[in-house]
Amino acid sequence: MRVATTVADMREHRRGMPGDVGLVPTMGYLHEGHLSLARAARTANAHVVASIFVNPTQFGPNDDFERYPRDAERDLSLLEREGVDVVFMPSVEEMYAGGASTFVEVTGPVTEVLEGAARPGHLRGVTTVVAKLFQIIEPARAYFGQKDAQQLVVVRKMVRDLRMPVEIAGCPIVREPDGLAMSSRNAYLSTEERQAALSLSKALRRAEELYDAGEHDGERLRAAMRDVLGAEPLARVDYVSVAGPESLQELARIETTALASLAVHIGATRLIDNTVLPG
Repeated sequence: MRVATTVADMREHRRGMPGDVGLVPTMGYLHEGHLSLARAARTANAHVVASIFVNPTQFGPNDDFERYPRDAERDLSLLEREGVDVVFMPSVEEMYAGGASTFVEVTGPVTEVLEGAARPGHLRGVTTVVAKLFQIIEPARAYFGQKDAQQLVVVRKMVRDLRMPVEIAGCPIVREPDGLAMSSRNAYLSTEERQAALSLSKALRRAEELYDAGEHDGERLRAAMRDVLGAEPLARVDYVSVAGPESLQELARIETTALASLAVHIGATRLIDNTVLPG
């Protein structure tokens, strides 16, 4: 496995990889969710490139950029074990050289809600860095986890709007045995907070149960999730949503498919999770 730390080195490696390349963009501190993306990429592409870059432009002034967990040595070992061909690990200065001030931004309803409303500038940072990675690595396919459901919707829209020749593959959420969605930020949680964090998946399961029993009223499903979260003293709700899976607009009533999603602070740690309510 090769490691590239500059754009020039990454492009040189890319020229030596004939055939399709699958890209797995990450911010590092890898877990089984990330590794599942690498495996999916391996099955459909001649080569796999993973990126590790903690992107400052998707963090707000009150976010956790400086304390975001990092362990490059462990990450590289895990990726090598998965058969990744090249890992692109640029510095901030390499990705945003010379005070770069050009951004790629998806505007409109899909970025004005949920994470877009709660974390201004976050999605613009995501689309900017993803566009940079696509331009540098030229993948045929890029792999993203469903846990960041809005990110997946927004990246797909960027690709459609800009006619980028990249297929966006969404992969299922990977969970711990007790239901907690895997996240690099889980490392922040104390033992007590780790238990409290299960309230997110419990709230989503409650929405699934009610939906399966015939409840299709959007506000009743949102209220049921809020009730579960309200019973957890350490949980502070940022948002609870039952929305169209592509429009991301809140639904009064579910007629086909819906995305139930939430963002919750457990202590100082902000976690997100979601589930699809099928039609």
